[in-house]
This record gives sequence, C-alpha cells and structure tokens, in this order.
Amino acid sequence: MSDKLRVGILGATGMVGQRFITILADHPWFEVVTVAASPRSEGKKYSEAVEGRWKMDVPVPDAVKDLVLYNVNDVEKVASTVDFVFSAVDMSKDEIKAIEEAYAKTETPVVSNNSAHRWTPDVPMVVPELNPEHYEVIKYQKERLGTQRGFIAVKPNCSIQSYAPALFALKEFGPKEVVVSTYQAISGAGKTFKDWPEMVGNIIPYIGGEEEKSEQEPLRIWGKVEDGVIKKCEDGPKITSQCIRVPVLNGHTATVFVNFEKKPTKEEIIDRWVNFKGEPQELNLPNAPKQFIQYLEDDNRPQVSLDVDFENGMGVSMGRLREDTLFDYKFVGLSHNTLRGAAGGAVLSAELLYAKGYITKK
Repeated sequence: MSDKLRVGILGATGMVGQRFITILADHPWFEVVTVAASPRSEGKKYSEAVEGRWKMDVPVPDAVKDLVLYNVNDVEKVASTVDFVFSAVDMSKDEIKAIEEAYAKTETPVVSNNSAHRWTPDVPMVVPELNPEHYEVIKYQKERLGTQRGFIAVKPNCSIQSYAPALFALKEFGPKEVVVSTYQAISGAGKTFKDWPEMVGNIIPYIGGEEEKSEQEPLRIWGKVEDGVIKKCEDGPKITSQCIRVPVLNGHTATVFVNFEKKPTKEEIIDRWVNFKGEPQELNLPNAPKQFIQYLEDDNRPQVSLDVDFENGMGVSMGRLREDTLFDYKFVGLSHNTLRGAAGGAVLSAELLYAKGYITKK
C-alpha cells in the first residue's frame, strides 16, 4: 500500500477539479484515489465523464482515467475511501456550506476552493505565505463541529493573489489607501474561448461579487485569531476596486495605486518584494515557489504571455512600480488564477496543513 495520503476531489469534472487532477498527478505526498461529481456523472469512468470537455492543456493523467465517479452527495461513502478531500463543487453557496460541513463531520478534512465558507468565523482563509497562523482557529472549529480530525480550510478569491501579497510584504510601511482594478481571465469563470466565443475581442466591465471580495478578503487575511474566531482587520488598508473580464485564458492582472502611513523608497519596496518568504519556502513544500514575488524592470512587464507561468504558476509578478501624482506609488501585478489562485493555492494549503500535522492518515 502507498504511503501517500488518499485524496478525494469533490467536483472533479469541472475546470478547477481538472486542475486539481493535473497538479496531483505526480505529487510526492498525495494520491488521488476518489473522484466525485454530480449524480449525472455517477458510475462513469473519469475519462468518459470529461470526454469532450477536458479543458487542460495536458492529457487526462493515466492514474485517474479509469477511476469510477462517485455521487458527491454520498458523503459517507466517499469519505470512507479517503484521508482528506479537495472541494471544487458547483452548487449554491448554502449547498456548498452544508456539504463541506457534512464531509468534515465524517472526520474528513476539507480543503476548499469555494467561497462559501470564506467568512465563516472559525474557518481559516489562508494564503500559505501570508497568514498561516490562522490555522490555529481549526481547534475551535473542531469543537463546534464535534470532530477530532475533520475541519474545513479555504483559500481566498483568485484575483486578490495578484496584489494582496505585494501589499502584505509592505506591511511595515502601513498601506492605508488602495485603488485596484483587476483584469480577469475567462478561466476564472470556468470557461475557455471554445465555451465562451463572445469573449474573443471583448471586455465585460462586471463580474458578480468580485469587487466586494477584492475589497474585503485582504482584510480578513490581515486579521487575527481572537476568542476562537478570525477577526477582520478593522484598521487595515481601505481598498476600493473594479473588476473586469478580459479576453485572456489564464492570468489575472491588477493595476494598483497605494498610499502609505510611512512612505518607503522604491528600492525598499522592491527589496521587500523579492526577499519575501513564508512558511512554504522555509519548509520547502512541494508546490511552494522558490521565489514567491518577482519584480520585473522592463516597462512592458509583467505580461500574461511571458510571465503567468512564473514558478510553475505559483509565483506572482510585479512591475511598473513608480511614484504617482495622487498616490505614493502605483504598480502592476500578475498571478495565475487557476494555479496560484485556485487549485494550486489549495494544494499548497494542504501541503502546509499536512506539514503542520492538521491533516493525517485516517
């Protein structure tokens, strides 16, 4: 029997589920043994279920082709086969909350890509390099759920990865006012150009719910664990945003304007960015980028076509840092939305949870 932890993927046939499949294909610690999706896919082989709608640029990994899909609603049945699950289910928010808690109550940790539990007070929402101390709230969540090892952990919205790490690395200077616009890829909506031909040569100036997430989620990452819950940082930066869908397959770009309590020099900003490290780097986790934030000097960088795959899509890229006439500084950020922003970020979270002893073999 393999020493690897047995992993299940909930929502395995969707775009994020497919990304989980590809990332985990040769993982040194985790092995996908169970795939689950909607009742209409139940009983089909995975390769059959995704035929004609496989959206990755690599083939379906051999190790999962013949796995037979479970009904994701058969919670006890799925949970009995795995040590933990990744959640990428496509349901209503209330349904996601309920099913993720149901899995946790079977003593199965849930690492979720979904937004449903991001504001549940005792559920940690973590970017592993930025706020791993929020995992401390898990012990209080277990008390509420009545579990010994089952819990839910989530990752934040994909678009904030393109600027929140850059602001977090500058915390010592007190970012206080931020104006950010994000230019978001169509894969963030779970689509390709084949699925969404009307996006070719088009821009849509609205993405439902994104602006609120962009403004509020960084403040939860900045927050602290107090009295068994995560308290949002009330004196963190005030953020206002606009979020636009653009004709790009992968990669969210952000333009950022920022004022500081204590204005740093340009050299200090770049130094803090390129030298920023977190627990994933210190622990040398399998999917941790060696360099989390890079700074590109060329005026025409970062570009999606050149930079989105930096550090296998797990690093973030900054460029065009310069002083502004109304704000202290402005810059441009770029992150891979389905790798760092979605499935890859969740896998890195699971790696850190495993390294810290929160996820174990059943």
